[in-house]
Amino acid sequence: MRSNNWLALSALIMMLSVALGALGAHGLESFVSDKQMQTWQTAVLYHLVHGLALLGLSLVVLAKPAFAFRGIKTGLLLGLILFSGSLYIWVLMGWSWLVFLTPIGGVIWLIVWLSLAYQAWCLTRQQKQN
Repeated sequence: MRSNNWLALSALIMMLSVALGALGAHGLESFVSDKQMQTWQTAVLYHLVHGLALLGLSLVVLAKPAFAFRGIKTGLLLGLILFSGSLYIWVLMGWSWLVFLTPIGGVIWLIVWLSLAYQAWCLTRQQKQN
């Protein structure tokens, strides 16, 4: 996907995190249990944090195309869908089997953050050699 498309997608993901946060704060509390409400808030928090990360990386790549961060942006998006998405659907639809996808999304995020650290380290070493 092109850098400007990642930026647009990141902005939409951030808008969605705000909308889902507002839905939780103003529309769900009378329909769901306290545990479900806490789960919703966790999903929104992780959605927001990883959406910001995706937005930041998209801006960096747009400004400096040499910093491609291959696979990182895709991993952030996939983790967001599996982690937060599975929790949103569980709260709204009651499909408890979907929460088995939640830790997969979390593991993907762990791999993504480790990969980003490695790629940043490689870029730093490369810059020192030049």
